[in-house]
Amino acid sequence: MELKKILVSQPKPASDKSPYFSFAEDNKIDIVFRPLIKVVSVSTKEFRQQKVSILDHTAVVFTSRHAVDHFFKLSKNLRLELPDDMKYFCVSEAVALYIQKYVQYRKRKVFFGNTGRIDGLRQAIIKHDDESYFVPMSDVHKDDMRLLLEEVGVDHTLAVMYRTVAADFTPDEKLDYDMIILFSPSGLHCLLKNFPDFAERKIKVATFGAATAKAVTEAGLDITVEAPTVKAPSMVAALQLYVKELKKSNRVKQ
Repeated sequence: MELKKILVSQPKPASDKSPYFSFAEDNKIDIVFRPLIKVVSVSTKEFRQQKVSILDHTAVVFTSRHAVDHFFKLSKNLRLELPDDMKYFCVSEAVALYIQKYVQYRKRKVFFGNTGRIDGLRQAIIKHDDESYFVPMSDVHKDDMRLLLEEVGVDHTLAVMYRTVAADFTPDEKLDYDMIILFSPSGLHCLLKNFPDFAERKIKVATFGAATAKAVTEAGLDITVEAPTVKAPSMVAALQLYVKELKKSNRVKQ
């Protein structure tokens, strides 16, 4: 079987230097970027039902760019005027720099970890243990942040400000792909919701991450390409290996 068209279930890369583009050109494969999920803010009504007040806190913890976007969007919808001395603790420098989209970046009010992991914020939070922390979260989240704040012993509140939902297909969208690359169990759920007969379509599945692979297997689907692995730490590297083996197999058959 030839590989002519692949759906990558992520937004199209902003840079034309993405390895996906060179892979597509080198192998004459059409790659379509089409997210299967999207992140949306909860409504102001839903937020108010949680009975928490952002302005009762002196610091905000951001675990992702999504958290940044939806915190400021919802704060605006709630017509809150965030104080200038509000402090922001970010899981990474990239997230810390991203908040410049909404507030003026000043070192005395923006802090970030050096590991890119939640535990990397431990020392900064311990140093500022007199702050009251507000943590915007997704409806589905791990307990790492809550456990860290409880362990350090600081005042904190977690609140759901955004959720992941299916980016449904329109009636005229065709699923005419030779392979679909999935990056999360949520993406798989969206795919099966829109195409209950997916298993019968003989479309190959590639997965990134152990959780995604587990969900695909539990759904009774076969995985053709899996990443990351020792030989293929990225999805593009895994695809390159697969295409190489596919071409070798086709030559043998000829």
